[in-house]
Amino acid sequence: MKTLHIILASATTLLLAWSSFAPAQQPADPQAFARGAKAWADNCARCHNMRDPKDFRDDQWKVIVSHMRLRAGLTGQEARDILAFLQGSN
Repeated sequence: MKTLHIILASATTLLLAWSSFAPAQQPADPQAFARGAKAWADNCARCHNMRDPKDFRDDQWKVIVSHMRLRAGLTGQEARDILAFLQGSN
């Protein structure tokens, strides 16, 4: 029984360690990432310096982009592309 616990603990530790080295997810649409980078430079960079995208989680970027979409007068597509850019850089 004790051996089984040791084996399970070792397997769990290895699985967790391996998953931490998994590659970052790529954006679903690579062109959205490129459009988002351009839209960010054309719109957001007028008022904001580029923050490290890792400063915020993906769900936080979604709220920020949603808020700024209204203030900056972005189209829905521009906002989605900027979100893809920020989340893809995260």
